[in-house]
Amino acid sequence: MKLKNLAQGFAGIAAFAAACAVGGSALANPYEKYADTTIVVSWPALAHFQAAETLVEEFTEETGIEVEIDALQYLKLRDRQILEMSKPTGDYDVVSWVVMWKGEYVSKGLLTPLSQFFTSGSLVDPEFDIDDIADAYLQNGGVVGGKKGYMPGKSGALYGLPFGAETSILAYRKDILEEQGIEPPTTYDELRSVMMQLGEAGIPAMTSRGKTGHQVTAAWLLHLAPLGGKIFDDQWNPTINSPEAVEAAQVLREIAQTGPTGIQTFGFGEAAAAFLQGDAALYLDTLKIAAMSRNAKLSKIDGMVGYGLHPVGSRCGSETGGFAVGIPANSKNQQAAFLFLQYITSKAGDQRMVELGGDPVRISTLMNNAGNFDEYPVVAEQLPCADPDWRPLIPEWNELNVDVLGQALTEVITTDKPIQPIMDAANEKAREIMEREGYYTWAKYRGN
Repeated sequence: MKLKNLAQGFAGIAAFAAACAVGGSALANPYEKYADTTIVVSWPALAHFQAAETLVEEFTEETGIEVEIDALQYLKLRDRQILEMSKPTGDYDVVSWVVMWKGEYVSKGLLTPLSQFFTSGSLVDPEFDIDDIADAYLQNGGVVGGKKGYMPGKSGALYGLPFGAETSILAYRKDILEEQGIEPPTTYDELRSVMMQLGEAGIPAMTSRGKTGHQVTAAWLLHLAPLGGKIFDDQWNPTINSPEAVEAAQVLREIAQTGPTGIQTFGFGEAAAAFLQGDAALYLDTLKIAAMSRNAKLSKIDGMVGYGLHPVGSRCGSETGGFAVGIPANSKNQQAAFLFLQYITSKAGDQRMVELGGDPVRISTLMNNAGNFDEYPVVAEQLPCADPDWRPLIPEWNELNVDVLGQALTEVITTDKPIQPIMDAANEKAREIMEREGYYTWAKYRGN
């Protein structure tokens, strides 16, 4: 009896030792605890995210964490996300937002700060290297609460990681410029001269967005930053009638006059298509045009395109835009969601996105692949000039963007009226909105 008990005791010790060994192995796998968890991801039905579906499948194979994707047309995304994130418990564990939405989401308490996850040794991969992610992308898409509420600053906090982020570069038809004896423009003076030369030669010069509303505003913003303009000064006074802003509007008018027919109706897709189908010699907008130009389903000009930095005016200043990903405050699976975010934005994940046809967010990825993609060295050089204040990422921006600037700039490109009075009137409307929303309360309190 005693021998039996002793044997049972040894068996128990052996079983305990085996369990410890298994437990030790489990602790060595950061994903084991979350295997069989299902997370739900909300992101846009756009090319970068469609390419990422393969990466998501690989994430599940490696980690055991299941992922359901709710992909929507991006203009429908915000309303759906706000609905879900406003519930006590929502369906989404990861959401992807256009950078303009980040301030609204945080002000409404809809997102979880990522800092709490970065304090966990069991969650954070020591090789993640967040400093390798392009500062412009990280600050623009993921940081809220700094200067002006949306720019870098000591009071800022991290709520998201860039995924599908972008800046602007110049794309041009190498064959057309060579035939015309034209060097790719590097300054705005050169750009305007090149557009005139091409126009005189009967060649549509630069394509552009121009459709009334946010599209024409985006086109104007592309020129406002390098020409030295801003939407607001540091006291929230609108400056959209400044000399720099008026000059940017004049450049936009010249683009419409010398570019392909129909710019006044072009959204992003139409503007890109004009370049990709050979109907324009120049394109100055998102870097995504490079991948599109290599896509045989979209492009007739593969192999004919060169890339350059966004031309410089009084300063360098390219776009900051695109998407970021984060975790809703009401997510049921926040730790698993963080592991997913870390995986898709890691060095390996970023490299995999390049292989799948997506856009990288890390400087090392751009440099490691510079020999394979002509635009990558240009993007890496451009990013230090990407302007974090390219547009004000405030809740009122949609109204200013569409109802004020979107109307004024349509008048600029569809008429020959003097531009200054048009921008003066828009400036007054912008001031009225900011007054209504209380942006001058402290100035009045101090008697300024």
